Formats: sequence, structure tokens, C-alpha cells
Amino acid sequence: MNVIDYVFQQLVNAVSLGSLYALIAVGLSLVFGILNLINFAHGDMMMVGAFAALLLESAGVPFPLALLGGVVFGGAAGFVMERAAFRPVRGAPDVTMLLTSLGVTYILENLGILLFSASPRNFPLPVWLGHVYKLAGGRITFTNINLLTLVFSVLAFLFLYWFVTRTGVGLGMRATAEDLVAARLVGVRVNLVVVVAFVLASAFAGLAGLLWAAQVGVAYPLMGFTPMLKSFVAAIIGGFGTIEGALLGGYVLGALEIAIVAFLPPSVSPYRDALVFALLIVLLLFRPGGIINVRREVKL
Repeated sequence: MNVIDYVFQQLVNAVSLGSLYALIAVGLSLVFGILNLINFAHGDMMMVGAFAALLLESAGVPFPLALLGGVVFGGAAGFVMERAAFRPVRGAPDVTMLLTSLGVTYILENLGILLFSASPRNFPLPVWLGHVYKLAGGRITFTNINLLTLVFSVLAFLFLYWFVTRTGVGLGMRATAEDLVAARLVGVRVNLVVVVAFVLASAFAGLAGLLWAAQVGVAYPLMGFTPMLKSFVAAIIGGFGTIEGALLGGYVLGALEIAIVAFLPPSVSPYRDALVFALLIVLLLFRPGGIINVRREVKL
């Protein structure tokens, strides 16, 4: 394989991985932008989406409907999470919200272990999704699941852009992200805005979870924690609290992880995550606001 083909192959891998990170990071940024909440339970919505799709498929539901069901169940779980856990403590100190998110994380993960066991479960795919396309004489390969990941991610991002710029609730989300108190004073239905943000964020995480399970071939209750942490890093890299920053950071992180594995000595690969977090520290030293350099007003 020549250098150009090798680089192009790694670009395919980076786009596929970056799309998943971007989906998760966008959800994190949606909630943070409105409530200043780092929701660690966000990763567990990946587990909800993956297992919902798995159970629906096992029950004989066609695969496309099972995927849709995973997204719907992810969004529904976000609705329940906001109403049951976060709305009662809204307005409490930030540390209370943070501890609540950690508590929800442990509850959901242990509930998943209780229902499905901690062992990974196979995530079966239709044969056509495993079809391999070969370019440049077979030196560059990708599958239908790679294409599906990219297409679904782009459609999700386009829908989100339309929603936040063309709908009343979306505009209310932007206003609430600027100033929650002022948005309430001018008539924005803040409760509706917050719950819609949670539903959208969780639906995005559910989509990422089922696509992640489809790519790796398994689903398990703790599957969302590490991707959530990495997507948190991605959102910080791009500029935490903005959709644009989350998208940019997701693809930058995906490219960075693939580059570490593909272009550095094999002995470095086991330390990929450590290198990513080290580079994050370096970035924050020189550009604390991320690549987009988000500036937030501190209110006293």
C-alpha cells in the first residue's frame, strides 16, 4: 500500500470514528449550553439506544425500525431522566447537579447489569451492512456500516441546525443558553426548552450508541462511559457549550486517535488515551476556550 492510499484509508477511519464522537459531544454541549451541566449520565443513553435496538431486532422488528426504536428509546430515557432527576434540583448549586448526574450514571449502569448482565452481547447486523467496498485495487476498504454512520450523523446534524434556527423551541433554546433568567422574563417556556434539549441530546447519544455497537459488534451496560469521556474531551477541544465546537472537536479527536495508531510506532498505541488527554492539557494551556475559543460571561 502506497502512502496516499494508506492516508486515505486512515481518513475513512477517522471520519467514521469522529462522527460518533461528534454525535455524543453535540448532546453534551446542548445540555451544558442551557444548564451549565456536565451530564455524566449522557453516556448511558448510548447503552439505552444500543440495547433497545438489540431487543427490538431480537423480537423480529426489521433492522431499520429497530434503529429508529433505539433513537426513540434514547430520547424517551432523556425525558424521564430530566423530569425525575434533574428538574427537582434545578437551581441548586452546580455541584449538586454534577453529583446528581453521577448518581444517575451509577443507577443506569447497575440497572443495565441487572437486566442484561455485565457480559457483552452480540449485536447482529443484516448481511448487507457488512458488505465491503474496495477502492484502489483493494488497498482502501470501507463497509456499509461506515457509510451508514456518516449518513446518519450528517442527517442528524442537519436536522439539529434546522431545529435550532427555524423553530420556536429551537430559538428558545438559543435564548436560554444566552441567559436563562432573561429568557424566562421574555416569555420563553424554559421547562419545555430544557426537556427538549435533554430529549434531543439523549436521542443523539442513543443513535451514537447503536452505531457504535454496530461497528464493534457488541453491546454491554458500561459501553457508554469511555466514549462519553472522550466526547467530553472533544467538546472541550472544539469549544465547550457550542454545537459548532462539539462537531469540530469530535472530528479532530477522531482524526487524532486514528493518527496516533496509524502513524506512530505500535508500542505507542496502548497509550493512545493518555496521549489524547496530554494533548488536551497542552491545548488548554495555550487556548483555554478551545479551538473556537468560546467566551462565557461569569455572573456574580
